[in-house]
Amino acid sequence: MTTRTTQTVARFSSPFLLPGFAAPQPAGHYRVDQDEELIEVFSRLAWRRVGAFVHLPAIGMNGQTHQMVPVNPTDLNAALEKDQKQS
Repeated sequence: MTTRTTQTVARFSSPFLLPGFAAPQPAGHYRVDQDEELIEVFSRLAWRRVGAFVHLPAIGMNGQTHQMVPVNPTDLNAALEKDQKQS
């Protein structure tokens, strides 16, 4: 099966917490890697998201450690929607 990873940036204007995070993260811009697999639907090609990773800390923030935390793409989308409604 063919897979790919795409990189995006998620912008949070308020602190947020996702399942799997040890503590709430401050507002900021976060790099997100999304893993997708190729599927064929009615002779067309499409990509299905199968995983996502958020890079911590936020872009431009200093930290002693850098990590990629796996997140459920649905949880990430819900947190982004909630953040947009709050701002």
